[in-house]
Amino acid sequence: MTPAIQLLNKHKADFNILKFDHDPGITDFAQEATEALALAPQQVFKTLVISVDGRLVVAVTPSTQLVDLKAFAKSCKGKKAQLATQQQAENATGYQLGGISPFAHKKRLPVMLHSSALDYEVIYVSGGRRGLELALNPDTIKALCSAQVADF
Repeated sequence: MTPAIQLLNKHKADFNILKFDHDPGITDFAQEATEALALAPQQVFKTLVISVDGRLVVAVTPSTQLVDLKAFAKSCKGKKAQLATQQQAENATGYQLGGISPFAHKKRLPVMLHSSALDYEVIYVSGGRRGLELALNPDTIKALCSAQVADF
């Protein structure tokens, strides 16, 4: 059981766990989850760690689009944003790249949720391990992560 699932259970959140066999040769993790679980691509969200003016922020964004780093920086009240390195992301979250969940990071990180998530009753995010997705209402991310909602 991952820290993300433990946190959701602790708070008695409503969620479902979906599992699939991760192919180690695949690096487009969200696409793999979409295909393996036959999910609607626009409801599968990826979790990225982005450095905004040197501080790390978690972005939960649709897997079907790229993050506009300028807009992301602005939504974080910053000037410059760039993707964190794999080592920065893994050290700060405690999760392996491709399995970074919005929940229960090693270090407390601010979370930004893409506004399109609110269009759906259920979205899918990583459960904290490759091959593990969580189905949940986006309000759960807002509540348990104190996530801010923005367009980026």
